Amino acid sequence: MLPHLPSHFTAVVTGASGGIGHAVVESLLNTSQMGKLIAVSRAPQTFSDSRVTPLTADVSQERGRQQLREQLDGEPVHLLFNAIGILHDHDNALEPEKRLEELDSEAFAQVMHINAATPALLIAAVKDSLQGKHPTIIASLSARVGSIGDNGFGGWYSYRASKAAHNMLLKTASIELKRLNKQSIVLCLHPGTTDTDLSKPFQARVPENKLFSPSFVAESLIGVMAKRTPDDTGSFWDWAGEPIEW
Repeated sequence: MLPHLPSHFTAVVTGASGGIGHAVVESLLNTSQMGKLIAVSRAPQTFSDSRVTPLTADVSQERGRQQLREQLDGEPVHLLFNAIGILHDHDNALEPEKRLEELDSEAFAQVMHINAATPALLIAAVKDSLQGKHPTIIASLSARVGSIGDNGFGGWYSYRASKAAHNMLLKTASIELKRLNKQSIVLCLHPGTTDTDLSKPFQARVPENKLFSPSFVAESLIGVMAKRTPDDTGSFWDWAGEPIEW
């Protein structure tokens, strides 16, 4: 399944109650290679599989990251999959901007914090579990709209900027982690438009056959990770295994 990782490997999935995060958990559990999985989410979860340890924690906050660090207690992590992200929040009137005049400093800061700062702070919080000599994959959900070179339509200022910043932070972290663990692979992954709450308000504009189920996306992204080696660390890939320009 993931040939770079050992049998009975340890995984951490953040955002495990979301559409993609939950599907990744389920996909990982469908293989005997999975040893121990810590499923992190803000809402309490229950699992029938004894290999899963649910952790109720908000890793966008320092206390939540501390909870995860304490749970791991320095134990080696072979897979860290981050599925946390924000595009809109109707309760707080947060929507993707179509024009410059719609930019709001507080909304911008919130999107940047969740999409860019949180994944980097998460890696920093569990760095003791990632460094060493064991093989490890650190994968975090990005988005094609975060590609500066691919931006031909404009709009969505905060989301685009946050994902571009996410990519730079993950790329930079990959350089540091390479020095601390030569077997580390850091990846930014674009899942495509997935049938989740994040994409719900925008699904009407999605072309036919381009709205993917969470299970399809999870299997696809695991397949992409399976083909990567340490030489690919700090790179950006889509769900179909095609590289994306920065």
